[in-house]
Amino acid sequence: MTMKRLFLALALMAPMAAQAGTLDTVRQRGQLVCGVSGNFAGFAVPDSQGVMRGIDADYCRAVAAAVLGDANKVRFVTLTAQNRFTALQSGEIDVLFRNSTQTFQRDNMIGLESGPVTFYDGQGFAVRRESGVKKIADLNGATICVIQGTTHELNLADTFRARGLTFQPVVFDRVDTMYDAFFNGRCDVVTQDGSALAGSLVSLAPDPSKYEILAEMISKEPLGPFTRRGDEQWTHIIRWLHYGLIEAEELGVTQANVAEQVASSQNPTVQRLLGRTGEFGKALGLDEAWMVNVLRVVGNYGEMFQRNLGTDSALKLTRGQNALWTAGGLMYAIPFR
Repeated sequence: MTMKRLFLALALMAPMAAQAGTLDTVRQRGQLVCGVSGNFAGFAVPDSQGVMRGIDADYCRAVAAAVLGDANKVRFVTLTAQNRFTALQSGEIDVLFRNSTQTFQRDNMIGLESGPVTFYDGQGFAVRRESGVKKIADLNGATICVIQGTTHELNLADTFRARGLTFQPVVFDRVDTMYDAFFNGRCDVVTQDGSALAGSLVSLAPDPSKYEILAEMISKEPLGPFTRRGDEQWTHIIRWLHYGLIEAEELGVTQANVAEQVASSQNPTVQRLLGRTGEFGKALGLDEAWMVNVLRVVGNYGEMFQRNLGTDSALKLTRGQNALWTAGGLMYAIPFR
């Protein structure tokens, strides 16, 4: 099926999938069904006990805590780049948190709603250190491993065409098989979002020290959740959950001190965020303690980042663009007022 036909098919499915309100469906079921990658370290990957870990997994738990009052009431569904959007449109999952880039087409042509950006990324390249490659210009004529059905395919073609470079794509539908091919020498280079490259080299490479990620990025990859169009209440819950996590970090509300803040904070914004004043939860169809339930489980955005992607994680990523706006980053919460 061509991409144009896929967009049309998904758009036609949208009105049917959004007939029933997702909030009511989740409550009646007593469980959130959350779509994730299942193989991106730092975002969503099972640990040695089979527990899904990563910042996307934490967002899923946060939604379950907000909606059901219990972060454990979530079922993770692992999805490929090819089936992630159809799974959402068909109702197989309630929300998609799967390293998905927000684009014009995805926001306007396939019946989906883009949520807020939860991670600012960019497409990069990983090479073998022994190759001597240091910049994209050195990749002229290279064979490049890439995942089918992603923005990476188009970005790759556009960038090389614009720079007068040639390449030979080696296309895969699964991330694990793509990296197996790269590590076994089937292609010279592998391309993905920079965070996914870092996580995959740490978790999958036989010897991570033999590989490096080029400094150049070729795209903007604003990653975030997707919901079905026509279900505004559910979309608002997903949106304001993220803003709540950012607002909590701005205000210094953490997993450790949230109970104290609920009991004694005199800050009007903290009081609104934690449900002591106003009816912000009611406006979303939730309990007024919805953000308290979230913060008790996952902490604020900074804590989620640090634990899964930052210096407390195997990836050791810096905040960069994902820092708060007050620290030179792009993370900025819409005001709770």
